[in-house]
Amino acid sequence: MKNIALIGSTGSIGRQVIEVAARHPDEYRIVALVSGSDSAEFEKQVRLLKPEFYALASADKQRALAAAEEPSADIVFNAAGGCAGLEYSLRAVNAGKTLALANKETLVCGGDVIMPLAEKKGVKIIPVDSEHSAIWQCLNFNAATPVRRLIITASGGAFRDYTPEMLDGVTPAQALAHPTWKMGAKITVDSATLMNKGYEVIEAHQLYKTPYSAIEAVIQPQSVIHSLVEFTDGAIMAQMSYPTMELPIQLALSYPERLGLAVAPMDFNSPFSLDFRPLSKEKFPCFKLALRCGEAGGTAPCALNAADEEAVAAFLAGKIKFTDIYKVAESVTERTPQTKAECFEQLAEADRAARETARKLIDRF
Repeated sequence: MKNIALIGSTGSIGRQVIEVAARHPDEYRIVALVSGSDSAEFEKQVRLLKPEFYALASADKQRALAAAEEPSADIVFNAAGGCAGLEYSLRAVNAGKTLALANKETLVCGGDVIMPLAEKKGVKIIPVDSEHSAIWQCLNFNAATPVRRLIITASGGAFRDYTPEMLDGVTPAQALAHPTWKMGAKITVDSATLMNKGYEVIEAHQLYKTPYSAIEAVIQPQSVIHSLVEFTDGAIMAQMSYPTMELPIQLALSYPERLGLAVAPMDFNSPFSLDFRPLSKEKFPCFKLALRCGEAGGTAPCALNAADEEAVAAFLAGKIKFTDIYKVAESVTERTPQTKAECFEQLAEADRAARETARKLIDRF
């Protein structure tokens, strides 16, 4: 029996974690729940799961953070949204807990801090993003396996077939109409700008200690191939499945074992094709900006993430245009001083300063 502390229980990933655990009641028990704010969904979860510990981050942040250190938890599943998830990850690793990581900002904003800490503490960080779970599987669960290239796939988002001129007037509703995945609003918009794919390159650099020059991204419109690994001898391995987050979620919980999963098996008796398209950095400037910040390192990715969070929220609220997301993010990263990332407090200050700058810029649009 594995005991799970679940951070971000009411989001899309959090709800699926609960569904996966419920299908295997002899394998998993959720002992701690944290939600960002109160809701009927959270109250229902508490009532049904009867966790030993539960908290609302909006009501008592320090109490909520304690869930990441829950003594009875064997694994902390971090499905929190945004940069707020970084502190939970740091708490979990400091407490020696295995970390199932669905919060990409942990590595984007704080990879330079948390990865050395995890190594020092001997803590496993298990990737939950479908792309990084795919790479992890192709590497036979050994992140230190020598590779020639990591190839991260992207659906291309809602606007993969749009010209740059067509993007100027797109609406939030159009941006949220993802062609293959059902996700939260923020990550869906980031998928439309391809900022999310830039973040995943940064994550891959941190998780697998792979240089940026050996990480590529390619559009795979069907979202069936989740990523590929090219080994030093030229052999390429891919992980395939129909688009579902339940597979990487369950694998993060069951590792090193694999359990049966109630998802549709791939049907090779019906004809289908898999396409690959190059990812244009010029068409998707947010992707290019994310790579630039990742290569700069230090606090640059943290500032970028903060600016992006503010800009996406403003776009969804109708305050700025879709194409302004990039303008805000680029301007903020250019105006924010960049330093080496050595501790959480330093990252928190970079996040605060970048958000303040972003809000001022947004008010001018």
